[in-house]
Amino acid sequence: MSPKVTGSLLIAAAVLANLAFTALGSLFNYPDVLDEPAGEVLRSFRAHEGAVSAWFSVLALSAALFAPIAIGVRRLSAAPAMRIAVWVGIAAAVVQVIGLLRWPILVPGYAADGNADAFRTASDILGTAIGETLGYALTAAWTLLVLRALGRAFAGTWFVALGTVAAGLVAVGVISPLDLPVVDDANFIGYVLWSLWLIAFGVVLLVRGRRAVAAP
Repeated sequence: MSPKVTGSLLIAAAVLANLAFTALGSLFNYPDVLDEPAGEVLRSFRAHEGAVSAWFSVLALSAALFAPIAIGVRRLSAAPAMRIAVWVGIAAAVVQVIGLLRWPILVPGYAADGNADAFRTASDILGTAIGETLGYALTAAWTLLVLRALGRAFAGTWFVALGTVAAGLVAVGVISPLDLPVVDDANFIGYVLWSLWLIAFGVVLLVRGRRAVAAP
């Protein structure tokens, strides 16, 4: 893939994710709705099933884009860290897609049957353990590996600083199941900053065209 395509995918992934997250927050009170009892979550889902399923599909699409993004970014550097990053990025895409697609694929059946126990099990395994915990860890790791490979020479100190702070705050989400204070807020801020970093990354690639930077 050319840097132009990679840059476009970076921007598209960030925009789609934020559109979907905003829509789900408005329609479904997501993610706060997950703090309610399983039965209440299923009733809320049933009330807007079509739209909620569609927006979760968009969110899954934005996560899936990180497989080709990881491959495209790999072409920017021959550093050892980047060779690891490509597989970490693909893994991050896979686990997040698995976690998110439970909503349009499995949850409609749970909502129709009122099967709160199955919903909780799917949420704990596919959502919390795989999609979120592994997703946070792999996303943060991919970001840090890419920054290590590209270094400050790629776009300057601001690019490294923004990505590092964002990755650190995203990684905090790994301990979210412990229900510690400010963890969820820190993770949310991390994803906002990470979205800005992705867009900035994409813009740099689009502006620079085919110019690639090798790691020191």
